[in-house]
Amino acid sequence: MKRIKHRRVTAWLTCLSVSVSLCTGILVGDRANAQSAQNARSLNARAALSKASYPMLSRYATDLTQQAIEGRLEPVKGHDIEISRIVDVLSSDSHKNPVVISELGLVTVQIAQGLAQRVAAGDAPESLRTKRILSLSLDALAANAKTSNEFTAHVQAVLAEAESAKGEIILFVDQLHQFVGAYAAQISTESMRAALEQGKVRIVGATTPNLYAEYIATDQELSALFQQVQVNDASENNSDENSDAQNSKNNDGSDRGFSGDRISPDLREMIQSGAASNRVSLILQADDIRDANLARLLKAHGVRVDARFPAFGAIKIDAPVGMIEKLAASGNTRYLSLDRRVQSMGHITATTGADAVRRQTVTNGLLTTTTVFDGTGIGIAILDSGMDINHVAFLDKGTRSRIVFSRDFTGENRVDDPYGHGTHVTAIAAGNGRIANSAYLGMAPNANIVNLRVLNSHGIGSVSAILAALDWLMTNRATYNVRVVNMSLGTPAVDSYQNDPICRAVRRLVDAGVVVAAAAGNNGKNSGGQKIYGQIHCPGNEPSALTVGAANTFGTDARNDDGVTSFSSRGPTRSYTTDSAGVKHFDNLIKPDVVAPGNKIINAESDGNLLVAENPQLDLGISHADNRREMQLSGSSMATPVVAGAAVMLLQANPNLTPNMIKMILMYTAQPLAGFNTLEQGAGEINMDGAMRLARLVRTDLGTSKPIGASLLNTTTLPLPQSTIAGTTFSWSQGIILGQHFVKGTSLITKYQPVYAQGVIVSDKVLISNGVLISDGVIVSDGVIISDGVIISDGVIVSDGVLISDGVIVSDGTTLASGTLFLNMGVIVSEQVIVSDGYALADGVIISDGVIVSDGVIISDAVAVAQSAQVGGDFTTTLTVSLDTGLDCLDY
Repeated sequence: MKRIKHRRVTAWLTCLSVSVSLCTGILVGDRANAQSAQNARSLNARAALSKASYPMLSRYATDLTQQAIEGRLEPVKGHDIEISRIVDVLSSDSHKNPVVISELGLVTVQIAQGLAQRVAAGDAPESLRTKRILSLSLDALAANAKTSNEFTAHVQAVLAEAESAKGEIILFVDQLHQFVGAYAAQISTESMRAALEQGKVRIVGATTPNLYAEYIATDQELSALFQQVQVNDASENNSDENSDAQNSKNNDGSDRGFSGDRISPDLREMIQSGAASNRVSLILQADDIRDANLARLLKAHGVRVDARFPAFGAIKIDAPVGMIEKLAASGNTRYLSLDRRVQSMGHITATTGADAVRRQTVTNGLLTTTTVFDGTGIGIAILDSGMDINHVAFLDKGTRSRIVFSRDFTGENRVDDPYGHGTHVTAIAAGNGRIANSAYLGMAPNANIVNLRVLNSHGIGSVSAILAALDWLMTNRATYNVRVVNMSLGTPAVDSYQNDPICRAVRRLVDAGVVVAAAAGNNGKNSGGQKIYGQIHCPGNEPSALTVGAANTFGTDARNDDGVTSFSSRGPTRSYTTDSAGVKHFDNLIKPDVVAPGNKIINAESDGNLLVAENPQLDLGISHADNRREMQLSGSSMATPVVAGAAVMLLQANPNLTPNMIKMILMYTAQPLAGFNTLEQGAGEINMDGAMRLARLVRTDLGTSKPIGASLLNTTTLPLPQSTIAGTTFSWSQGIILGQHFVKGTSLITKYQPVYAQGVIVSDKVLISNGVLISDGVIVSDGVIISDGVIISDGVIVSDGVLISDGVIVSDGTTLASGTLFLNMGVIVSEQVIVSDGYALADGVIISDGVIVSDGVIISDAVAVAQSAQVGGDFTTTLTVSLDTGLDCLDY
């Protein structure tokens, strides 16, 4: 038997997550009578004992039967025949174990859920009515497994607990070939085979026809333990095609904007390693994911389709490494990349100036009106680890929860927050002020919240889970008036934003009018404390995203001591394309766009979460009531919801603002922080006093056809470009970042610029005519170009005073433009550049005060450094903790 290789463990870490929330289950009919109700109560009582009786199963499996009882599974349609066959096999005397055979992993999960719904409803033979269907999670099993031996140990522990249940537990084992047969590790195979042969464990397996034939059917003794249940994938594909066609109507050319090699760099390295038989989870972007030729190609070579994302022209597949180049050669394929791991990246309303502008009073004659800018009527979607829906922070001023929708995309079939990250992030953006006399008030405390759970119980997700959530959001954003999305998570930015599937999905949402706030990352230094550059995460490397770094307020509301945290990831973006000659072309965009408070931020704590269990010091003892607890976290993950909540406030003040206008307003009014360059802070720290003033001055009558150069404001009197917050007066940056350039000038707010429109990607091409910024929406590599195509030199001052700078500027605390040149962007384009101190890095350079990491690939200790930043943060001189009395404060 073959031993599981490290690459397979990596594949397990990235490829679980068939998003069960995209599935639908079987309708429970009228046969769910009083007997089934009694059956459900019995099952419910059993489930209550599960954590104490079965700690390993509770950790590595999900109780589908319990979820069916609680109504947390969606109805399943179209699989009655397959479910009935499974019921027949399980209730027969043959002791065989049913195996669902399908090319579509999505369908196998549906069928398992439908089986659980039947059992929960009592719509099953007597012998099955007290059973529980537990879905075994590959992702959870492999999450803490550094070797194949550790993975096998997890499997053995799960089997031992299932045996101890004496037949009351039936395991749903998706990707059966990973656990038993010629593909699996020998010890794992022997353990599973022994348990099945002795009848100590019953399972419902699932795999594809080719994988079953290759790894299981060749062993006659092993295959005798199973009964195949074939799924009619043809009818399923027809159904999917109809749905995809409907959802893809607005997907206007998924082939646009791709560049370079069709295979991502890390995937190319995997091919070159020679492990052709290993299987890997991939994201395939195509012209038409419904194309019949593509479907035949996938089926002919044993490629399994696990999920579809029709809004973005992408599918998640499980394929042999040796098939990748054949797939790339298909005329329909645009880009192939790994389904990479995604991880989470923690007094805010006072120091950002939000408190000062929360209430606005306007007097018109005898009529005086007061508006509270608290996010009322605006929806904000949080892609994270779930939410503690019972936490007091998410109530309105009555008893209604503002979490208006929840869905899981991890495969764990739960929407709460066992990890603890998502609850904290959500409360920063939109938590109320009931606890501790509003000491931990969120930015938009009355906004409606959409909970899209994409990180599992260990804080780990996948690209496919993110795409599934964004695909759902693209279709349903209008239903919940979602105008802002928060993504306090990231994956290594390897692929250029032109090709990366998450970046392209984010761009589609922004084009549709949704602001997407993304964390820069927590890799601003290495384990030795050395400052590093070039570690902006994906999707923070996407030009249309509002990318946020973390500032340190040192625990004070005043702004005169603020700085950028040591851990906040710095630009430029180092994602890249590779041309036909093998030459890498780095994006080299200036990021982040802005920074916001992200050091030692206190806010909501989900009940019993993993982060606090492993780091008890994070709970500051503010409250002892489970639904009122507060915890402390640090990171760009905490800074991002500050900006997302700020965007909600701006949209409430002026609903006509486009995502690019929101970015412009936040950058133009930001405070440049002294001693930090644009690769560290972008335009500066957000300033809600200035942002709200400017947003309310922007005209609301521009309509859909906004003329280039038209007056942008409803007044000819420009706002004073300075603000005072908590006694500190500071100047605005009065500029915006455009890809590789920093643009300054009053015409940015006096004239309507085409780059403010929806559908325009602000990257590194700027065209100028008569003092007005023009863009034709085409993304190119570099150059500042006048309308007749003549390239002008850097630093040219255009007629109306707009300054285009190609340098990265260190701020003196007043303005970025008055600082000294820090780094000319041309220095970092070439490879193997040796600078004055004599050091050189492959594909990167060492620059004045830090290191730019090569190729955008996270260095070996990056994950540990990022997690350390999340828990520990940076030093702060003041940390005031306000204790909770247990009484609700409603004056916020």
